[in-house]
Amino acid sequence: MTKNLVIVESPTKSKTIEKFLGKNYTVRASMGHLRDLPKSQFGVDLEHDFTPKYINIRGKGPLIKELRTLAKKADKIFLATDPDREGEAIAWHLGYILGVDPAKKCRIAFHEITSQAVKAAFKQPQAIDMDRVDAQQTRRIMDRIVGYKLSPLLWRKVGKGLSAGRVQSVAVKIICDRQAEIDKFEAVEYWSAAVTLKDKIKNTKFTADVIKKNKEKIVIHNEKEAGEIAKELSRSNYEVLNVSVKERVRKPLPPLTTSYLQQEAVKKLNFTTKKAMMVAQQLYEGVNVGGKAGTVGLITYMRTDSVHLAASALDEIRSYIKNEHGEKYLPSKPNVYSSKKNAQEAHEAIRPTSINRTPASVAKYLTKDQLRLYGLIWHRTVASQMTSAISEITVLTIGGGPFELRASGSVVKFDGFMSLLDKKDFADEKTKKVPYLEKGTPLDIVKVESPLQHFTEPPPYFTEATLVKELEDKGIGRPSTYSPIIQTILARGYIAKESKKLMPTDLGIVTN
Repeated sequence: MTKNLVIVESPTKSKTIEKFLGKNYTVRASMGHLRDLPKSQFGVDLEHDFTPKYINIRGKGPLIKELRTLAKKADKIFLATDPDREGEAIAWHLGYILGVDPAKKCRIAFHEITSQAVKAAFKQPQAIDMDRVDAQQTRRIMDRIVGYKLSPLLWRKVGKGLSAGRVQSVAVKIICDRQAEIDKFEAVEYWSAAVTLKDKIKNTKFTADVIKKNKEKIVIHNEKEAGEIAKELSRSNYEVLNVSVKERVRKPLPPLTTSYLQQEAVKKLNFTTKKAMMVAQQLYEGVNVGGKAGTVGLITYMRTDSVHLAASALDEIRSYIKNEHGEKYLPSKPNVYSSKKNAQEAHEAIRPTSINRTPASVAKYLTKDQLRLYGLIWHRTVASQMTSAISEITVLTIGGGPFELRASGSVVKFDGFMSLLDKKDFADEKTKKVPYLEKGTPLDIVKVESPLQHFTEPPPYFTEATLVKELEDKGIGRPSTYSPIIQTILARGYIAKESKKLMPTDLGIVTN
């Protein structure tokens, strides 16, 4: 029987998918793009509707020859490249090389590499989406126009071999602007004062911070002023002016998008954005988990800006929460999150392909880095569908002579989704008890705490995590480009990384 030819982007994925589809399918990898704009010339006809000139990429000749040979023998050709704009464009280029009509049902897209998802996708082949292809081509042409117009300017003014780009130039500017803010920053000294008190009835001790003097916000400029205020505090009589008790509801965080995955992996796992995406790609493309399952994709597609979860996934997650954590941790209906306003919403959020594959159950099949990232994704996904956490906040407003003081405490009444996540994520939820005291309750002074010296701080340097957040907040680039942008400006010497701080080099400042 004549085989069907299926072309994907990566060889790891090709092996996994070939196993799912069986002997009537030959699966090969294109290894990314096979055609692109030429490196040695501009390649865009500005006078004729910005028409791009594509050529086969140097070094890809043997692979193109092999794919053409297989295509001639195949009964049907399916283009199963990644389910994003880049993947759509690669499929279109492949169609051109292999003589496949883009209007025919040749395009296969799936968001997770599991047997069920892949087989379901092959039952519904589509035509190539030319709107998505054109979107990718437009971005590529814009990159070329900006890069080829700006780079020669750098060669003339700064040095040969430099390059500028549509997005990387903006990223360098953001880092240079932050450095300028830090350089011109002048620290201002200030002090804080506090008193430890106890109530005369329950004898409970607690600390209150001084916030006002003579009904105006207190500002203590230096040690001398702090000392004078400490003396006044020691001579004052204290009583409760007001008490408030309220509940604070803390809602769970949404499941991960590409941007948040990169930010969390940098902050919590000490990964670079490049490493986060590389390990996520491995989890997506497939890992051998033994038994009947064999090699299977452990997470859904990792390039997404959607926080949506499929109905089937929600059912599985809710069932897991009910069985493992109990009814009180399960909301009456699924939690729904809204995406950022410019989100493409093409896919789901990043989630495990099966929530029943817990990190503990797959630990022996994964590398240390794969397990840590999978654990991050798994825990965040489950937590997103759990109940909110509830804390009780008690705030005492205290009067003492001309001063107004405040003591606040927080006690977690119900941990909800927080029970599943790292407690370090909720440092602000530390239990700090303040007694409930009626208005007018007199208080004894235990001691005046030593005044503390502080200095205002400059804005922080960007890290990879905070730069990704800034790019996303300003609508610069797409989630899939954040990591390559950072790697490019590091590799070209426009910025340097010290510890986790990103700072501009002299070259970066001149280029900017």
